[in-house]
Amino acid sequence: MTDAMFKVPEMSCGHCKAAIEGKLNKLSGVEHSDANLEEGTVMVSYDKGVVTTEELVSAIGDAGYAVTA
Repeated sequence: MTDAMFKVPEMSCGHCKAAIEGKLNKLSGVEHSDANLEEGTVMVSYDKGVVTTEELVSAIGDAGYAVTA
């Protein structure tokens, strides 16, 4: 498994956390995701042979949030 951290500063509540984690956890190859509201980050544990970083960023976007550099 590979771990990645994404900065998602627009998150502000439990709904934000649930929306992002829900989209990520539906992706094949994602083992676990954890959105941290206080830090504005999302940690994702995934199999890079099954899902790409671009697909993870896209899933966060589909939930309505932007990943920043």
